[in-house]
Amino acid sequence: MPASTTAPWTGIYPIAPTPFTDSGDLDLPGMRRVLDCMVEQGVDGICILANYSEQFLLSDDERAALLDTCMTHVAGRVPVIVTCSHFSTRIAGERARAAASAGARMLMLMPPYHGTGLRADEAGIVAHFARVADASRLPLMVQDAPLSGVTLTVPLLVRLAREIPLVRYFKIEVPQAAAKLRALIDAGGAAIAGPFDGEESITLMADLDAGATGTMCSALLPDLIKPVVEQHLAGRRAEAAAAYARILPLINYENRQCGLRAAKAVMKEGGVIRSDAVRHPLEALHPATRAGLLELARERMPLALTWGR
Repeated sequence: MPASTTAPWTGIYPIAPTPFTDSGDLDLPGMRRVLDCMVEQGVDGICILANYSEQFLLSDDERAALLDTCMTHVAGRVPVIVTCSHFSTRIAGERARAAASAGARMLMLMPPYHGTGLRADEAGIVAHFARVADASRLPLMVQDAPLSGVTLTVPLLVRLAREIPLVRYFKIEVPQAAAKLRALIDAGGAAIAGPFDGEESITLMADLDAGATGTMCSALLPDLIKPVVEQHLAGRRAEAAAAYARILPLINYENRQCGLRAAKAVMKEGGVIRSDAVRHPLEALHPATRAGLLELARERMPLALTWGR
């Protein structure tokens, strides 16, 4: 976390899962418990309404309720990043203004896309980010993820940073993320205030070696990932590598076997939330997969596994 309002953000900014009841309704009391658990995990900030928050399964009214609940309950204990992605520049801008009014400290935004056939060209992408930045006047994190199907080249990312001063942070979670981070930092220089990695921190050591200064993982084990980042940034790479090696099997299982359902499963087991339900067409974890996840979690004991017990 930055030491001042102007210092670049570094550290760990996990994605908050959105809890539902077994019947699929929003569980706002559960959301508050998720946030409390995450603060106690020692996170540097929390990201809400992201893909791992199942944002694509939420109605507009539910987004508004979650934004209000999260911002009110966090109450400045840690900074909150709000994801505002939408294909419509106008809607993304409206989401950005709402987030800024609610007290968000940063926005995260994917390039505009819809399905496999609707994409903006480079000029459209630049204009999209510029208008959303103007709507909020908050720092923007560009989410460069395969989900969008949009190729954000390093020259385009650098262009965004140089032409739109509020675009200063970049979450890189594409294949060969370390190589892209290294190229982005080399090409962008001081314009790249926050090169972050993502994808549950599955490539964290390589990305830190490439110059990443932060990570956006899930809420499953940020308390165990944070020391890796802190040790690496402090120049204690061997300690960071040893700590990472211990938790990598759990991260790998989350990333390859469970996806966004992993954090919910562990939080239910740990008494943070009552239900680990996801919304259809997503399906619950197979019992054997869930058992494998919990076996690995019990060997490493992240706070989420015990917080509510």
